[in-house]
Amino acid sequence: MRRAILHLQQVDPVLRAIVDRVGAYRIRYAESDFETLARIIVFQQLSGKSARAIFARVHAWTGGNGRLAPERILARTEMELRAAGLSQQKARYLRDLAEKTRSGEIGFGRLAARSDQEVIDHLSAVKGVGVWTAQMFLLFALRRPDVLAASDLGGRSAIQKAYGLRKMPPPPRIERLAQAWHPHCSVACWYLWRSLDTVLLS
Repeated sequence: MRRAILHLQQVDPVLRAIVDRVGAYRIRYAESDFETLARIIVFQQLSGKSARAIFARVHAWTGGNGRLAPERILARTEMELRAAGLSQQKARYLRDLAEKTRSGEIGFGRLAARSDQEVIDHLSAVKGVGVWTAQMFLLFALRRPDVLAASDLGGRSAIQKAYGLRKMPPPPRIERLAQAWHPHCSVACWYLWRSLDTVLLS
């Protein structure tokens, strides 16, 4: 990890200042399983506080003991999931994830051996799972070191602020900016999130 941080400090003075201000790298990793992907789906386009409250209710209302499993989601109707605070879309997404996991179409145990793009393609078979959701799983669950979440609103906002940009940068500009960060984009993303005092999925 020290090598990654030193690399970012050497190639980007803005990131060097962020690292100096934020301090030690203390990312909180998650399990590479059904619950983590379900949690990421719940967190889509919500503030951390709201998403944590909703996920806690989903977890409690589906049994509340141990890790969330597909059977616990499938034992509840869409209306019951919505009563926990999920939107209609997200209730359907969770049920689709649960169905595909139970059938074996989505296999979490097989993901570690796959490339980043293969993981994105595999998880995208689930309704509601796109590149951002799969990237969060790659970064926080599979601990991949070079994930650039160029479409993430928090990261884009952090870059706008840190680099003094007039407008929030679009993903292609972030990809150009991040060329020097490889192969440590995951660490760069974490520091950018922390520069806004934002921690995803915690």
